[in-house]
Amino acid sequence: MHFPRLRDLREDKDMNQTEIARLLFTSQTVYSRYERGVLTIPVEHLIILADFYGVSTDYILGRTNVKKPYRK
Repeated sequence: MHFPRLRDLREDKDMNQTEIARLLFTSQTVYSRYERGVLTIPVEHLIILADFYGVSTDYILGRTNVKKPYRK
């Protein structure tokens, strides 16, 4: 599954793949594979990214166009 919003969110923060990979404690290569849909992103990484970007996991996954995260 391809996740184009991962790239868009990253670029909106003016960050590169290596910086995001560090946030996830993974390599740039693995993160690049998430963006391209070669690897499925683990739930733990999805949650970290949603919190970091201030969006819902459903937004990252393309299930909604509403960026606002859900109330906890």
